Amino acid sequence: MKTTCLFKAITLALLLLTTSVTQAAADKMLRISTDNTDLILHVVSNSRIYQTYFGERLTDPSALSYGSNHREAYQGAGYDDYFEPALGIIHNDGTRCTILTYVSHEQKVIPGGTETIVHLKDEVYPVEVILHYQAYTKENVIKTWSEIVHHEKKPVTLFQFASAMLYFDSNRYFLTQYNGDWGTEGLTNTQELFFGKKIIDSKLGSRSAMYVSPYFELGIGTPVSENEGEMLLGTLGWTGNFRFTFEVDNEGVLRLVPGINPFTSDYELRPGEVFTTPDFIFTRSAQGEGQASRQIHRWARRWQVMDGEGDRFTLLNNWENTYFSFNEPILSNCMHEAKKLGVDLFLLDDGWFGNKHPRNNDHAGLGDWQAMQSKLPHGVPGLVDSARAAGVKFGIWIEPEMVNPKSELYEQHPEWVIQLPNRKTYYYRNQLVLDLCNPQVQDFVFSVPDHLLRENPDIQFFKWDCNSMITNAYSPYLKEKQGNLYIDFTRGLYSVLRRLHDAHPQTHMMLCSGGGGRCDYEALKYFTEFWPSDNTDPVERIYMQWAYSHCFPAKVLCAHVTNWNSQTSVKFRVDVASMCKLGFDISLKRMSEQDQLFCREAIYNFNRLKPLILDGDQYRLVSPLQTDHMAVMYVGNPSPTPTANQDREPSAVVFAYNLSPRYGEAIQPVRLQGLNPLSRYLVREINLMPNQQSRLSCHDKVYSGDHLMKVGLPILSTRRFTSTVLQLTTID
Repeated sequence: MKTTCLFKAITLALLLLTTSVTQAAADKMLRISTDNTDLILHVVSNSRIYQTYFGERLTDPSALSYGSNHREAYQGAGYDDYFEPALGIIHNDGTRCTILTYVSHEQKVIPGGTETIVHLKDEVYPVEVILHYQAYTKENVIKTWSEIVHHEKKPVTLFQFASAMLYFDSNRYFLTQYNGDWGTEGLTNTQELFFGKKIIDSKLGSRSAMYVSPYFELGIGTPVSENEGEMLLGTLGWTGNFRFTFEVDNEGVLRLVPGINPFTSDYELRPGEVFTTPDFIFTRSAQGEGQASRQIHRWARRWQVMDGEGDRFTLLNNWENTYFSFNEPILSNCMHEAKKLGVDLFLLDDGWFGNKHPRNNDHAGLGDWQAMQSKLPHGVPGLVDSARAAGVKFGIWIEPEMVNPKSELYEQHPEWVIQLPNRKTYYYRNQLVLDLCNPQVQDFVFSVPDHLLRENPDIQFFKWDCNSMITNAYSPYLKEKQGNLYIDFTRGLYSVLRRLHDAHPQTHMMLCSGGGGRCDYEALKYFTEFWPSDNTDPVERIYMQWAYSHCFPAKVLCAHVTNWNSQTSVKFRVDVASMCKLGFDISLKRMSEQDQLFCREAIYNFNRLKPLILDGDQYRLVSPLQTDHMAVMYVGNPSPTPTANQDREPSAVVFAYNLSPRYGEAIQPVRLQGLNPLSRYLVREINLMPNQQSRLSCHDKVYSGDHLMKVGLPILSTRRFTSTVLQLTTID
């Protein structure tokens, strides 16, 4: 009898304890916050975790109802939801159902903000998921990713692996995406989202952003505009195949599912192995896309981009000057031109390597990274010495992930190449992609820049190219696990880049991929900048630089002055390139003495204004998509105690461009932004041609910030392909 009573007492105690734990779990609210935004998650009575709020920061988040909504923070497939899941797993018994319940969470301080870590598990299968949310307080940016691990007896197959899920509840949604092709990067289009799915994705593998850029803007309630409206700017830190799924359900709720594209990527995950998804990075704005861009720019420079708060090199590239036709004397002359021009660095482009199969065109040599003796008898060390003698730094082009079939590397290691075993090989640009799933290939790719740097410690810069997407999609290394190819390839690339960064942390690198085929914030952990397009026509670059500026700061956008579009002046071309990270790809011999003098002065001005252009807040003033003009400005924080007006640091710089205005078009003043309305500013036109006087009525005049922002300046005109650069200096 006593035993029975004791058993009942224990049973009752356990029941009360279980009820208490369940109730405690149901009472948990997780608040992920920046200075301006709240993302609220709740654990409800079924121990599952739901998003109950995402929007402007709340003064009283406890007032939120815990009600049983069905917006699960990380939805598993196959149970009680009818829309796009975040996670899909084929378990050892063949079932495809995963239900994640709350286990615990923690919050910790990180540089710039806080990280919330949420532990989830499946109560039937030994599967765990950890959600990470890093909130950067001042920049109003949140970075989120997930970790998936299991302890089933055999490998499971992942068929869906999102980085996050977000929900929006509005009467209308408007999506802006950025797409294009080689030479037409950064095309912009906006559409309204209705019931059903809209997918933005890439299936190219290595050159994954060739057709569509991995970022978007989402207007909540109204289309996105520059300075008004609630919106989200989102991007994925992943250099491989990506996918953004936007799904409006039967109740009008929009579900956003960002992550790796699961296209042909049924991923085999071994027991105990952790599958880490890419970072989904987003920022919310209640004042349009201009504010959102400035927020993500500040975050990128401070917390994400390699040497994001450091300097950048101006440079002269030889590609459009010499192409493949050069030798040591020609390159030495180019280096002296770089010095005369006033840039920091000379960059040697393609065509310097290969002996058995010399690289005199794009049909041969990729993979054979030895200096071509017929062109460069003293090798790369000789070129480094020549650059040093000329008084400039030295950089060099490589494409270590690729191979030409006509190469010693391919002859020796055909098994290192992504290539189908039973079909005719398809060649894109006469080359194939090395199998970075293979650790031996990773070692080889790492050895290319590592050997160059160990042999030539004075190399300061790499232009790392990637001119082919993955074709003939079969990894000899993975064999029967071909579903892992696209993901393990990208992870293999990151493994190489991490090793290189650890071994040579000071080396600057440009991320190039036949133009803008790679542009993401994970790669930018290892690269100081990227090449937006091979199209350097300054008119086209205005549209491209406008598009890229929505997600990326000027500091990471390489802009070169070339001979593309001879209808435009050197001044126009230089002014366009000067609004980003300035470089040149041009021969001084083809330039008049006047143009050379102008370029030297413009480079001097760019170096002087770097703290503003590369590190200031950008304001897009006049859109080339809506007018025949474009204007942007950068605002910084000059020293408050200069000794005299002429010694004051500039406060802001404005770039304005006239494209193809109509005859007699009415031109409106350009209203500036981001200034102190109570301060007074000296306005001065710079980047004038030698012996040219400014024709602007505002030149060398003083205006209040209030006047500049409300009345504006008459700096646009109907003169086709002309440009104006203004420097603003605070005088009190």
